Amino acid sequence: MNAVVTANGLTKAYKNALALDDVSFRIESGRIVGLIGPNGAGKTTALKAILGLTDFKGELNVLGFDPRTQRDKLMEQVCFIADVAVLPRWIRVSEAIDFVAHVHPRFNRSKCEAFLARTKLTPNQRVKQMSKGMIVQLHLALVMAIDARLLVLDEPTLGLDILYRKQFYQSLLEDYFDEDKTIIVTTHQVEEIEHILTDLMFIRDGKIVLDTDMDTVGERFAEVMVSADKAATARSMKPLDERQVFGKSIFLFDGADRATLESMGEVRRPTVSDLFVATMKGTYA
Repeated sequence: MNAVVTANGLTKAYKNALALDDVSFRIESGRIVGLIGPNGAGKTTALKAILGLTDFKGELNVLGFDPRTQRDKLMEQVCFIADVAVLPRWIRVSEAIDFVAHVHPRFNRSKCEAFLARTKLTPNQRVKQMSKGMIVQLHLALVMAIDARLLVLDEPTLGLDILYRKQFYQSLLEDYFDEDKTIIVTTHQVEEIEHILTDLMFIRDGKIVLDTDMDTVGERFAEVMVSADKAATARSMKPLDERQVFGKSIFLFDGADRATLESMGEVRRPTVSDLFVATMKGTYA
């Protein structure tokens, strides 16, 4: 596979704090990568570095370009959604289409208009007259009509209700994503994107603490529900995490022998949320 993003020793400091601390990672083409971390972990700084929006130390190659010196060429291949509320409130649907058509060489007007035809949006409608869900539809139409190789999403569904959040990600899969495109997404609503991810990266205190594909998550990590008489045995195996549910203990293990776990209780694959909470334990202390 071809690497879309390659980072080596990526470092970014703000005054006395390290937002990125000697980070190295690789993102292949045709993947949907969840970059997950608590507030202040370095997620947005990493995205800004990838997009050429901040300086940094270390090496970073995005689609064959250095974001610091070749941003103009890079952005012809990249699309970015930070928040659906960024569209100017005065702009009309037709004006938004005209603007993107003039600034992005890979924009397909007919594809955008075909997507909008499936909505209730009209050409003369202004953003200030739309609900947030309708703004999502406009934003999606503009983005999915751009033949970008890399789509970067930073909390793209912030403030939306669950119906529009589901519609957003479903539209991405059906109308945008293919094996030639790559998506990087950050969100706090981890459980809603788990089913679309191919890869998972956890970032904490400016460091990547987990970098794996979703298939490996199922092979490597396991949760087991244990009755009280077997809890001490489970604890002796040094679990990543322990929590109580209805009088029983649920232990999360990394790389433990599956047969041993099955002898103690019911074994299941942890959710990304469960894995995140266990990995980030102590971050919010």
